[in-house]
Amino acid sequence: MKINTAEFIISNSEVSKCPQERLPEYAFIGRSNVGKSSLINMLTNHKSLAKTSGRPGKTQLINHFKINNNWFLVDLPGYGYARVSKKTKEVFQQFITDYFEKREQLVCAFVLIDIRLEAQAIDLEFITYLGEIEVPFCIIFTKADKISKTKADSHVAAYRKKLLANNWEEMPPYFITSSTEGTGKEKLLSYIDEINTEVFKDLNNF
Repeated sequence: MKINTAEFIISNSEVSKCPQERLPEYAFIGRSNVGKSSLINMLTNHKSLAKTSGRPGKTQLINHFKINNNWFLVDLPGYGYARVSKKTKEVFQQFITDYFEKREQLVCAFVLIDIRLEAQAIDLEFITYLGEIEVPFCIIFTKADKISKTKADSHVAAYRKKLLANNWEEMPPYFITSSTEGTGKEKLLSYIDEINTEVFKDLNNF
């Protein structure tokens, strides 16, 4: 897939105010310092479509971007660490939950994980949550340029081991990416393109 257009549409904190168009949505979410904005900008060929910041937790709303006029990329607030008040965190954690449990247009979630780190409980807990509510998802390992391939492979293997030990039948689909080097971009966009093809085959069921 080639991304020709990427347009910011709306930011809000209520699922009911999300775009009403019946277009497939792909939600990107991860810990607050995982490099989500950089990844989105890399995928869409924009330097500043998603706002990057040295301060983790900057994204605090549901952000919709229309891609190629036929699907939405949704940038969600990070879970876990963020330098915001407890009350603010509770509010946006609630609308994250509402989004995943109520948004009918959502066809796939991408959970971003920093590949430099050992398996983190907070990531595993969120993955388990998505499994429990039966939301299709993939894992995107970010910042692959920061460590060796050997160490990256060992960290992926550690996640696989943890998930299989937690009653998962198999490792979810995953991608290894680097926003700096463009690693994984084509594979990830091709995956989205394949899902879109299936979705648009029968719009009556979507």
